[in-house]
Amino acid sequence: MIFVNMLTVKTFEFNPVQENTYVLSDEKDACCIIDPGCYFGHERTVLQEYIEQQGLSPRLLLNTHCHLDHVFGNRFVGETWDLPLHLHEKERDVLAWAPDMGLRWGMPFENYRGEFVFLTPGRSITLGDNELSILFLPGHSPGSVGFYSAEQGFLIGGDVLFREGIGRTDLPGGDHATLLRSIREQLWPLPDGTIVYPGHGKPTTVGWERAHNPFVQ
Repeated sequence: MIFVNMLTVKTFEFNPVQENTYVLSDEKDACCIIDPGCYFGHERTVLQEYIEQQGLSPRLLLNTHCHLDHVFGNRFVGETWDLPLHLHEKERDVLAWAPDMGLRWGMPFENYRGEFVFLTPGRSITLGDNELSILFLPGHSPGSVGFYSAEQGFLIGGDVLFREGIGRTDLPGGDHATLLRSIREQLWPLPDGTIVYPGHGKPTTVGWERAHNPFVQ
């Protein structure tokens, strides 16, 4: 008999940009925190209380990309649970620019100051007994990545693909043709039923978007 240690995906909507922060946890209480966008104090409290009340042990801090709405809480998470930040190397400059962008948007914040661990596309990260493949999905930002569970059929995709929408490409490092190529070459080959958890809005599936997304036809 084979017992599968399934992952639970918990979504939080944080900050004025309504960004999705994800906590993935296994049945042995290990968890990872992806794109902590908690800007306000009460949002940080909500995230911390969930983790503590569920008895979870944070093991990884991950960024799909480093636009400011996805990194507001990096420093809080890193310092609270003593975690280094995992990101693609091409996102390091994007992260460095984030506080300046915050000032322009009227949302000043203190940036992450800890250790970096650079993600390598084509490899996997491990959470307990589970593996998440790292997909390279540039276009919305230069080093966007997605975290894909083939076993459980879901993708944490950042701002690459939304329900009948795609990520914007008018920010520094964005490129429309590159984004479309990322979607067609990396996401469309995935099974139809693959659930896409985006950086904003509700989940969708690869099959629905392949058939109905007007931006990738």
